[in-house]
Amino acid sequence: MSARPSHPDGERSRVVRVRPDLPAVDKCFDYTVPPALDAEVRVGTIVRISLHGRRVGGWVVADHVEPPPGVVLQDLAKVTGWGPPPEVFDLADWAAWRWAGRPVSVLRTASPEGAVRGLPRAGAPSAGPASTVALGDVGALAGEALQGGVTVLRLPPAGDVFPVVLAAAGLGPALVIAPSLATVRHLGLRLRRAGVPTAVLPRDWAQARAGGSTVLGTRAAAWAPLAEPAAVVVLDEHDESLQQEQAPTWHARDVALERARRAGVPCVLVSPTPSLEALGSGRLLAPSRSAERAGWPRVEVVDTRDAPRGQARYSSRLVDVLRSDARVLCLLNRKGRSGLSSCAACDELATCERCGASVVQGDDTGLVCRRCGEQRPQVCLRCGGTRMKNLRVGVSRAREELEALALRPVAELTAEHEAGAAGPGAEVVVGTEAALHHLDAVDVVAFLDLDQELLAPRYRAAEEALGLVVRAARLVGGRSGTGRLLIQTRLPDHEVVKAALLADPSRVVEAEAARRDVLGFPPVTAMALVSGAVAPAFVEALGAPPGVEVLGPADGRWMLRAPTHQVLCDALASVPRPSGRLRVEVDPLRM
Repeated sequence: MSARPSHPDGERSRVVRVRPDLPAVDKCFDYTVPPALDAEVRVGTIVRISLHGRRVGGWVVADHVEPPPGVVLQDLAKVTGWGPPPEVFDLADWAAWRWAGRPVSVLRTASPEGAVRGLPRAGAPSAGPASTVALGDVGALAGEALQGGVTVLRLPPAGDVFPVVLAAAGLGPALVIAPSLATVRHLGLRLRRAGVPTAVLPRDWAQARAGGSTVLGTRAAAWAPLAEPAAVVVLDEHDESLQQEQAPTWHARDVALERARRAGVPCVLVSPTPSLEALGSGRLLAPSRSAERAGWPRVEVVDTRDAPRGQARYSSRLVDVLRSDARVLCLLNRKGRSGLSSCAACDELATCERCGASVVQGDDTGLVCRRCGEQRPQVCLRCGGTRMKNLRVGVSRAREELEALALRPVAELTAEHEAGAAGPGAEVVVGTEAALHHLDAVDVVAFLDLDQELLAPRYRAAEEALGLVVRAARLVGGRSGTGRLLIQTRLPDHEVVKAALLADPSRVVEAEAARRDVLGFPPVTAMALVSGAVAPAFVEALGAPPGVEVLGPADGRWMLRAPTHQVLCDALASVPRPSGRLRVEVDPLRM
């Protein structure tokens, strides 16, 4: 740090503290503000600074700082534009502790995509919406939920969340977070039609920063530049997409809860199937049983326990549906032709001769290893046989078999296909769960292998499976329509199947809470996964802090478990991060 400590006229310089936009540099530096930039600089301003001989970006995090005596400071090089409000900087520091990361990564998310040199006029407050939401059951529930504190509002899949959003906007500029951009845009359009000043992120970042507007956005909107929200609403809080995949693995729901707590405003978590974490954070409100049942579709369960192995996916009931005139989506969360094969002659599993992992059938009928990419002809390593049996059929193979059964064309739709790839005239589609986001409406959603989700080796498997059922339920509509779900399973008594059949998500909550308590999984405990090239050094430096259980390594990862996040995060924050690649996942979803 070097340059003038005062202006040429002898007056004392204004000094600000800047956090550089460099993840590897976890400290702030003091700079003087040149007179030409004085009016543009405030806490939150994005600036350019000289640091170690090069120009880098940064954020002003404190103003009128008293520098250490005798230190000669440099001037700010340039003002880039507006940045987040001061409240977000404090929140970023908290998030860096809560998810064992750097504030810089959060501040990047909270900043505009381009330079914002000026702000529009703040949105004029609207007093109209509050009277509108007094109509209907959802409006009444929304009014009760927004009275204060944290409320979990359980609305069925076909329930309209707009009354909740409108009620929140009636209190003043609200923050609304949803998993999908399509939902955000739709709600934003309805709010504007209702006369509510609305900013949709990231496009309307400057309008959101100006204040006076209700702000809507996807996961990143948890860091929206809304200084003083009147209420915070999180839609579909159970959805996995609300958690950041890259470290720090912050969750929009938990950030929203903290923002609401600090602002002293109500926070409403809306979901057809609330997570255990949400239920532990506030009171639960739900519509009457008749209203909730009406918001779930009709569910038909086909017990396949007595069906032969190869016929369990294609029950006679499914064939009847396929041969009707209904629009059908068949769900199977396995891409390709086969997820697991064995030799037809000797029953030897088809594995990779290089790494030992299972191989799958490629498009050219050869065998491909998904782990190392090794390819080989379709030949058994044990007996040399060339015929393979599909033990776990993938979407591509299922399309061929369904087409033969349906006696009409079947389209394939996965995440690799573009939106609309199934074609507007496709009456039968088979695909992964990505198809639920590409299609607008169908008459029947058939789960070819829900057991794959129910028995997945993940501690959140039941919650994830019910979330998948919820997305399918929205596609077919509520009980008053003609749509329905067809669930084929060897586990008809599983709590997820019963919850869907009876429109009662509490069945999953009760079973999951008991399991998590016995196994010591979140939210009963706080957990983190540590991996990367320097993970051994980090874990060695961590040692065995009081209250923290260190397990591993397994597959190059260590699992840390503590009774609370306070204990876990304090322990993680106490260890200096070694230089090198390190990934710390606090609250891992997939484990």
